Amino acid sequence: MKIAVSADHRGKKVHEMLLGFVQELGHGVVEARSCDANSCDYPDMAFDACGKVSTGVADRAILVCGSGLGMSIAANKVKGVRAALVHDDIGAELSRSHNNANVLCLSADMLGEKLIQDIVKIWLTTDFEGGRHQRRVNKIMAIEAGQDPTTIAE
Repeated sequence: MKIAVSADHRGKKVHEMLLGFVQELGHGVVEARSCDANSCDYPDMAFDACGKVSTGVADRAILVCGSGLGMSIAANKVKGVRAALVHDDIGAELSRSHNNANVLCLSADMLGEKLIQDIVKIWLTTDFEGGRHQRRVNKIMAIEAGQDPTTIAE
């Protein structure tokens, strides 16, 4: 898979670690804008990386900011993105198997390096289950398109 990795200034150290870790796991890294200054705005980073997912340049993206919240909010505004803020192994697995999340958002301030690596590994290796979950993902996409999700049968 091709993974876009980006971070704001608070996620810079995690970003640098993730670039190598994602490659160690056998995935390609797609260059995405990341903070190279003392301070930057997370929406800029999220927009660039998620745009790569939305257009198919990258298969998925991993975004890091201090809490992960800002990146998650910004990422979910990009068409075709299903971003999940994940804090543990279970969230990593369910965001993929049930929600088919294509963007992972992480907190640089609340998670240690080992936990981040565990989350990323699980998230990159967990497949979407489909089935009843596909209907729900279709409803999410309907909301994105301005449709009433109750009108979506399958």
